[in-house]
Amino acid sequence: MEAAIITIMALLFFAFVALGVYVTVKVAKAAKRGVDRTLDQARRTVEDTTLKAKSFGQAGVASELARLRLSLRTSMRATQEALQAGVGEDASLKESLDLFHRLSAHGIELDGDLKRMEREPDRAWVSGQLGELRRRTEQITGSADALRRAARDRALKFAEDDLSSLSAQIDVEAGALRHWDGPETAPGSVAPGTASEAVPGAFPGSGAAHGSAAGSAPGSVSGAAGPGVGGEPSAITAPDPRRSAYPWEKSARPETTT
Repeated sequence: MEAAIITIMALLFFAFVALGVYVTVKVAKAAKRGVDRTLDQARRTVEDTTLKAKSFGQAGVASELARLRLSLRTSMRATQEALQAGVGEDASLKESLDLFHRLSAHGIELDGDLKRMEREPDRAWVSGQLGELRRRTEQITGSADALRRAARDRALKFAEDDLSSLSAQIDVEAGALRHWDGPETAPGSVAPGTASEAVPGAFPGSGAAHGSAAGSAPGSVSGAAGPGVGGEPSAITAPDPRRSAYPWEKSARPETTT
């Protein structure tokens, strides 16, 4: 018995140790990914700032190379962010994202060529290559811009369709809420006002039309519907408000007797 207890405790100990090691490794990997992501973002920010400074602060070949690199990086980054943000809501963008990954390979190759051109000492030769580099840059950025704009137009179209459908449903519901006319009188039922026409001198709700057949209603005040003393008609008694309470009204408190 004691050996079994010791075995179970040892297994639990090793399980807790293994779980602690697993959690530690996962946390360390997550922290490393966060640090790498922060460093990459900082490096991109520094490179973009440097390219902007070169494109505005220098002239000639260096300025043109910096402008081409900045245009390429800006277009590719914006398209990647747009497609990755939309693929979670629209599965059709997965194919567009695959095409963008293929386009990114050409963009990375072009960015490397532009970076090497910046370090090339023969400026005359680099100047002769600017036409081809500019054409490749415009081709890649044009394709990236086309994907980004198509994804944006698709998202806007879906949003407009959903808004139109929602507006139509709201209009129907608003019309139903404004339809406060009561239902028509069913065939064979007594319409309002016929009781007073059938019995002369009777008023709606006084019970005079039903007095001869059903008598006084249970709980009603004696003589409320029938003739008074000496054959004179009795006064019309208002209905007891305690018997016609609405759900939103507070219930009447009973009077206390001393």
